[in-house]
Amino acid sequence: MLLWPSVAQASEPAGHPDPVSRVALALVLILVVAKLGGHLAVRLGQPAVLGELLGGVLLGALSLLGISSVEWIRTDASVDMLSRLGVLVLLFEVGLESTVGQMLKVGVSSLLVATLGVAAPFALGWAVGAWLLPEQGAYAHAFLGATLTATSVGITARVLKDLGRSQSSEARVILGAAVIDDVLGLVILAVVTGAITAADRGGSLAASDVVLTLAKAVGFLVGALALGVFSARRLFRLASQLRAHGVLLATGLMVCFFLSWLSGLIGLAPIVGAFAAGLILEDVHYTDFVERGEHGLEELIHPISSFLVPIFFVVMGMRTDLRSFTQPGVLGLAAALTLVAIVGKQACSFGVLGKGLDRLSIGLGMIPRGEVGLIFANIGLTLSIGGERVISHATFSAVVVMVIVTTMVTPPALKWSLGRRPAAGTVRANDP
Repeated sequence: MLLWPSVAQASEPAGHPDPVSRVALALVLILVVAKLGGHLAVRLGQPAVLGELLGGVLLGALSLLGISSVEWIRTDASVDMLSRLGVLVLLFEVGLESTVGQMLKVGVSSLLVATLGVAAPFALGWAVGAWLLPEQGAYAHAFLGATLTATSVGITARVLKDLGRSQSSEARVILGAAVIDDVLGLVILAVVTGAITAADRGGSLAASDVVLTLAKAVGFLVGALALGVFSARRLFRLASQLRAHGVLLATGLMVCFFLSWLSGLIGLAPIVGAFAAGLILEDVHYTDFVERGEHGLEELIHPISSFLVPIFFVVMGMRTDLRSFTQPGVLGLAAALTLVAIVGKQACSFGVLGKGLDRLSIGLGMIPRGEVGLIFANIGLTLSIGGERVISHATFSAVVVMVIVTTMVTPPALKWSLGRRPAAGTVRANDP
């Protein structure tokens, strides 16, 4: 009983509380803001993530009202680490919602939709950066393009489910393409990040650097998926021999964190490994646990993600400096990014090959950037060349506005578009 106080007193200067109490207070504030914001967003027909993000923006804006007592949360190292873990868990959870088999079966149409949905926004984002931020150089322009590439699988799936259209033909194409362009977006992120890291070490954006980084990204994904397909079931069968509590959850997280570490080791973003870990783990791998009455891995991960993931969104919202919007050009950049983010995804419709499919609905369903865009932008804040950030706080704030707007416009736009053809493209119960 006396051991904990003595350790705390020995490790802290007199008069200073245990450092965990500071983190505990931050978590209280963050979780209250996240859950209240999420509740209000859902009541207004919006995804909970939007409320969490806006709640963070408001919490960070208190300093503008002279209330600076919560400003330290924005830069606290422990809170930042928890938010980073939240990102890994989030990408792992998104990966668990899909399988390697599903990715291979989504069809040529989904592949074309995804490819166009990555190429067009990336090119338009780069062009906007070159136009409005000419002084920031090609690296910043490329990173801006990368933030526009991926579609939020979670937001799109939630909207389709709420509208009762999750089994429609359009939904199959949208969700299949969203998974593929998340992978393509992660590869682009790995390429751009690798090129920036090389430049910071004195190198340049040489074609060989890009090819090498791309090869590492593709090689890692293919290797991780292949290894998982052949070894995951054996690993979980071996783990099922253990009778300790929580073995399934621990094994799943070990796979997630190991591949995240391995991804970072070879110079890729750790979220690439977390996403790959989720993809390779399927229900069939842990049937031994389920057969003896335990919950599946997705159910076990959910409470952890409910705790850690909102921390990331609130912290990202807090890092949105509203004062940056008074700087010349920031609102213009936000408007331009939002416009090309929406227009770029409409290029997806040219990749739809099936007859009778609603091309407009597919394009609208690919619009939301949500958590993926924020993850990309946050990584940009951590990158620098010669001590200068690649993505400034002003540019980050503009990206956050783009994420908010694309997340807000999708539900009503998709509801209107699908409502035009209530019977079109619906999959019948006896359809394959």
